[in-house]
Parts: sequence; structure tokens; C-alpha cells
Amino acid sequence: MPLQIVHHPDYDAGFAVNHRFPMSKYKLLMEALGARGLAGPAALNVPEPAPASWLKLAHAAGYVDQVLACEVPAKIEREIGFPVSPRVSLRAQLATGGTVLAARLALLNGIACNTAGGSHHARRAQGAGFCTFNDVAVAALVLLAEAVARNILIVDLDVHQGDGTADILGDEPRVFTFSMHGDRNYPARKIASDLDIALPDGTGDAAYLQRLGGILPELTAWARWDIAFYNAGVDIHAEDRLGRLSLSNDGVQARDNMVIRYFRALGIPVCGVIGGGYSTDVATLAARHAILFEVASGFA
Repeated sequence: MPLQIVHHPDYDAGFAVNHRFPMSKYKLLMEALGARGLAGPAALNVPEPAPASWLKLAHAAGYVDQVLACEVPAKIEREIGFPVSPRVSLRAQLATGGTVLAARLALLNGIACNTAGGSHHARRAQGAGFCTFNDVAVAALVLLAEAVARNILIVDLDVHQGDGTADILGDEPRVFTFSMHGDRNYPARKIASDLDIALPDGTGDAAYLQRLGGILPELTAWARWDIAFYNAGVDIHAEDRLGRLSLSNDGVQARDNMVIRYFRALGIPVCGVIGGGYSTDVATLAARHAILFEVASGFA
């Protein structure tokens, strides 16, 4: 069976090409996956929007209602980084539903990936940092509520610290949150994960991979994980506009291979989400995101 990929065309909410958030990367990522032979009919799965009942497992009910009604206060919209229009609201619901679907497919097949997701700055009370709903936190809580998973690991390797995920899941003992990120990057005020590793500016392939390779055995010593969510943000790349680290394409590929190989060798299902990546050359950015799917396909 090919790698199971979750995608919806409305992941792209149609932002202007000069917007700081490169919204067109979702469409271009699918084109990149098609060019690599990874997006055939047998591989693709289309999500439904996450219902309010799922979203309210992770987020304050009032905030969820504001997003669904497109009535988010201007102050919160500024913190998110864009207005919550009907297309943005739908996109957030679909991306969250997509991560839940990818998690279910990972439990069935060992690995699956969403072509969106990793919105780890959305906190319980509100969104922030280009993140409206925290899809991974929602998905983890859905799996727990349905009793299809008992112990869940979140491995967040986006260059930015997963403050929203830590905020939502800090009191949930069945979920372990791990974030390895740039020390001097957004957010300025971090919220402690169960384990945080902060890297200095300019960290390159060798130092990054050595640090990551040393921590993976520690993560699996905590519990027998029923699933690992993997935020494979490519904003660790040397050419990323918001990154401050210095990994190459080969380094990103080696990172993804290290993480997926480690957990699959232990029989732990992996649900991949794409996380952050920022560039004015969006086609090149989409190709970086495609690395996750190329690597993951080798374990399907």
C-alpha cells in the first residue's frame, strides 16, 4: 500500500502572493508529490472539517465559537497574523480534521501524513503565530477520548517552540510533549513542554542530528507510546526566512529519516504533519515539505 496522504484543496485559503504566510505552498506541495509519484488515487484521503465537539476538547468553547462564526476579536486576529475569514475558518477546521484522519490512518497502517497541520502556537484560549486551531493537540485528545490510544508522544521539530501545544496539554499526563527548536526564535515567551531543547542560531546538520539522535532513546524510555505525532517543520532550513538555523536539504532528509525509522523500528505508528516553512520562493519551499513524504513513503 502506498503512503496514505491526507489533503484537501481548501487547505489553501487563497492569500495574496506577497502575504507573510505562504498559503500557496499547500497546492504546490501536492504538485510536488504528484511529480514524485506519491499522490495517486490509492494514496489520497480527503478530510471532513473537524466538528466543534473535537475543537472544544483542546480550545476554549468561546474561542471555537468565534472562529466558526468568523467573529474573532481584532486583537486575537493580529496575534494570529491574519483575519479569520470564512475561508480561513474552513481551512482551520479542515486541517484539524486532516490530522485526526491522518492519525487514524497511522494507527491502521503504521504511518500516514497530512499535507497541512502542525499549528502549534494555537493555545487553549486563542490562536497565535499563523495558527488558528492546534490540530495535533485536538487529534491527541480525540484519540484519548475515543480510547484508541492511551499514551501519546508529540515530537515537534519545527524551528519555533511548541508553546500552544504545551499550553493545551500541560495537564494531560497521557500526552508527552517534546519540542526541539531555535533558542532565540518566536515565541518570545515560551511555555514549557514536558521536554524542551533550545538550539543556538546557526546550528547545522551535524550538530542538529547528533543532538536529536541522542534524545530519541530518552523519549521512548518514558512510556510505551501508542502513536507519535511528528511535526516536520522545514523552517530549520538554512534558507528559511524565519528560521535562524542552518540545515541543508540533506540535513532535513536525514532528520526525517532518523525520526521515522526510529519509531517504526519499535512498531510505533507515526502521524506526520508539515509544520512551518517560510520563503518567497514557494515552489522551492514546497519541495522541502515534500521531503517528509518521500522519506515516509519508504516506511509505508
